[in-house]
Amino acid sequence: MMRDKALVVFSGGQDSTTCLFWAKERYSQVEAVTFDYGQRHSLEIDCAKEIAKELNVKHHILDMSLLNQLAPNALTRADMEVTDGNDGELPSTFVPGRNLLFLSFAGVLASQIGAKHIVTGVCETDFSGYPDCRDIFIKSLNVTLNLSMDDSFVVETPLMWLNKAQTWELADKLGALEFIREKTLTCYNGVIADGCGECPACKLRQKGLDEYLSFTKES
Repeated sequence: MMRDKALVVFSGGQDSTTCLFWAKERYSQVEAVTFDYGQRHSLEIDCAKEIAKELNVKHHILDMSLLNQLAPNALTRADMEVTDGNDGELPSTFVPGRNLLFLSFAGVLASQIGAKHIVTGVCETDFSGYPDCRDIFIKSLNVTLNLSMDDSFVVETPLMWLNKAQTWELADKLGALEFIREKTLTCYNGVIADGCGECPACKLRQKGLDEYLSFTKES
């Protein structure tokens, strides 16, 4: 295993693209993996392909269509409404088992390509109530991965304790703010860059950007 090689779990969105820049700054070799699980907008995968190509990162795309069969939700069904979780319910965009499966398969791929570090953009600060974005889950899965393959992977979560404004700040420090703003896809309605402005993902992203830009103007 190469301690200076990383595999980034990559969707082409704001968070994972920030993580890709973060990894490229820290490791001499970086590859990315995107999971095709029948997501609502195939443009997400096209976006990830374009970004990986532009950044000269080897890009793996894995078929995870079984997840679509098992866990119908607003990210995989165009006829399901995108809603925030209310009264303790999870948002309609929560995909049960997604990060469990993605990180498990990322671990298998990492072992094949000789990567020690697995980088993911999950975040507990602005995590929308998704249980598989919590730090305790990532730490637990990291132990499980290492035990299951008798190896010593390190699951890196550079955004875990950052809110969206701080994530934009990190992107800016990495010299990637405009790139991420213009070329990533976060929108649940499949609109690249600043998005539709109406869905929960766009509102969270824009709120964070506005807060960060306001802070930079004040300082």
